[in-house]
Amino acid sequence: MMDWTTKDYRALARTLTKRALLYTEMVTTGAILYGTPRERFLGYSEVEHPLALQLGGSDAGELAECAAIAEAWGYDEVNLNVGCPSDRVQNNLIGACLMGYPEKVAEAVRAMQAAVSIPVTVKCRIGIDDQDEDADLERFIAIVADAGCEVFTVHARKAWLQGLSPKQNRDVPPLNYPRVHRLKQSRPDLHIGINGGIKTLLECKEQLNHVDSVMVGREAYQNPWLLAGVDEQLFGEQGPAASRMDAAMAFRPYIQQRLDEGAKLNHITRHLLGLFQGCPGGRRFRRHLSEHAHKEGAGLRLFDDALSLVNEPECVA
Repeated sequence: MMDWTTKDYRALARTLTKRALLYTEMVTTGAILYGTPRERFLGYSEVEHPLALQLGGSDAGELAECAAIAEAWGYDEVNLNVGCPSDRVQNNLIGACLMGYPEKVAEAVRAMQAAVSIPVTVKCRIGIDDQDEDADLERFIAIVADAGCEVFTVHARKAWLQGLSPKQNRDVPPLNYPRVHRLKQSRPDLHIGINGGIKTLLECKEQLNHVDSVMVGREAYQNPWLLAGVDEQLFGEQGPAASRMDAAMAFRPYIQQRLDEGAKLNHITRHLLGLFQGCPGGRRFRRHLSEHAHKEGAGLRLFDDALSLVNEPECVA
């Protein structure tokens, strides 16, 4: 979710759900240790908690240092990404390619846990390339769990690092949810979450009959209103937004704050273009922001003009 789950999107998500754990986009250890200003990579709004920093890297020392920095910045969890199939990160031994080096992941987890008191978790695939989805996944989980990791979120699809692009890896090969379910059955001592292709809260509920948690990425971004049902349907609590318009209005002060900081309106509003999906006027809302939010001086008035084009009472759920 690089360049998607930015702090602006996460602030929007908090107008829709208070309970869901939010994850940052993957941030590499190099960006944190050598990039400036550090705020660019680690900054967030206090409303975002609970919040996990997702790290990309393979050097145990650097990962431990970054985990300690994350804890000092107030993050609630550090998650090591062992699932990203991008060739840009493979060259630096980051992401899914690390599934071929479970001992290296274990070393990193051990070092990170020694450096922090917050949870250190791992997001991985069910395998890469020609790995055996049964034996190799079990071996990977066993080695990393022995290093102290108790929480794994498993994308239920192999990553093909040779011959497929990151985009193709979203659809090929097919998802294999039963493999993740069997992992939970074989390791009831671990927290096993599932990820990949899940689009509705009903599907989330069905998955929770087999695993401990569900991670939703692309659908929650493209259709953010999905998050509005999380608190009530999955946690039995009232959510913060009774309507899409409520969420948009709750987001308004944040937009102004970011504008005052020098942010461009389109950099903020691009994350809520899907908020009124299925509503009369939703397309006009998206078009108005897409065509005008990038212009010099665009501000809350333009945002309000876009909202005026929507007829929410006739929205399709």
